[in-house]
Amino acid sequence: MDIHFTRDELAFRDEVRAFLEQNLSKTLAERVRHGKSISKADNVAWMRTLNNKGWLAASWPAEHGGTGWTAVQKHIFDEEYSRAGAPRIIPFGINMVGPVICKFGTPEQQAHFLPRILACEDWWCQGYSEPGAGSDLASLNTRAVREGEFYVVNGQKTWTSTAHLADWMFCLVRTDAQAQAQRGISFLLIDMKSPGVSVRPIITLDGGHHVNEVFLDNVRVPVRNLVGREHEGWTCAKYLLTHERTTIAGIGMAKAMLQRLKQAAQIELRNGKPMIEDAHFRAQVAEVEMQLMAIDMSNLRILAAARDGGVPGAESSILKIKGTEIRQAITYLQSKVVGNYALPYLESELGYGHGEEQLHNDFSATATCQYLEMRKASVYGGSNEIQKNIIAKMILEL
Repeated sequence: MDIHFTRDELAFRDEVRAFLEQNLSKTLAERVRHGKSISKADNVAWMRTLNNKGWLAASWPAEHGGTGWTAVQKHIFDEEYSRAGAPRIIPFGINMVGPVICKFGTPEQQAHFLPRILACEDWWCQGYSEPGAGSDLASLNTRAVREGEFYVVNGQKTWTSTAHLADWMFCLVRTDAQAQAQRGISFLLIDMKSPGVSVRPIITLDGGHHVNEVFLDNVRVPVRNLVGREHEGWTCAKYLLTHERTTIAGIGMAKAMLQRLKQAAQIELRNGKPMIEDAHFRAQVAEVEMQLMAIDMSNLRILAAARDGGVPGAESSILKIKGTEIRQAITYLQSKVVGNYALPYLESELGYGHGEEQLHNDFSATATCQYLEMRKASVYGGSNEIQKNIIAKMILEL
């Protein structure tokens, strides 16, 4: 789809391309394109490179170290960033708790935490979901009882991404058991080194260790780590989820994945012909591409509203639903392209050959992993079923 940018926006696009060409290593970009894991050290090094340029915190106000970009500039950056194969910016500090602290944090919290997030000195995780409170997040049971200048926290969080690597967790806790569900919740910042915090790994379908259970046993959290007002943390939670769901859409990432899929389909053979010449498969690719073009147009409409002063609301739920469904569809087609080559999906079990086998190894090494990994995208950040309820209520007024 052609997008008509102003002369200044085109100059900005050229600047982004030049920066990525000069600073993003080809080795790192290849790992990203092939869907391989990126170490914490590599993520930190790359995010610090972005921060040194002043380009790490696109969703922050400029006065707190953000880019000060317009919505269109952010769109351009996301597109070029994904096209170049740059690593996904780890969202928990930059795109989740950072904006919350910018908006609701005290001056002391902003002065302490925001520079450390930008410098990647603190690694964050999200303490939202619980065994009995996932999509119905407001039913959470983790309790925080105030004792003087501390909250004593007891409970359990689950599906906590990167908790095993994190220094801090932003956490929803119940501070008033008698209040109506959303009204009795508070937003706390918890040091993961605190006595009483323990982390247990959860191994997911793709064989990876991404998520965890976190147990909180009489953890003492200073009252100064409360963000916003006591019992009013749901306001912070909703604000954060709007940022999270828009990011989860991953439109630029989906475009890069689709391009990679087409490349493989032109080389992989089925009945002696390239897969892309199979009429049924080609129709499936075309269907996904049309849906991707449609969500891209919707995203641009939201960006246009933001440029005119609007704030994304339930529209972020639309982006989340379709964005995750499209990426799930692409990973399904990726596995279909490589066929039996997708069976040995653990990188340690693959032998790397030459010639045609190299494509099989590069692409099939991660096709199944990506397919399995992407199954959870329609669940995290609020399941797609919940997003449909939000759309029905907020947009359709049902």
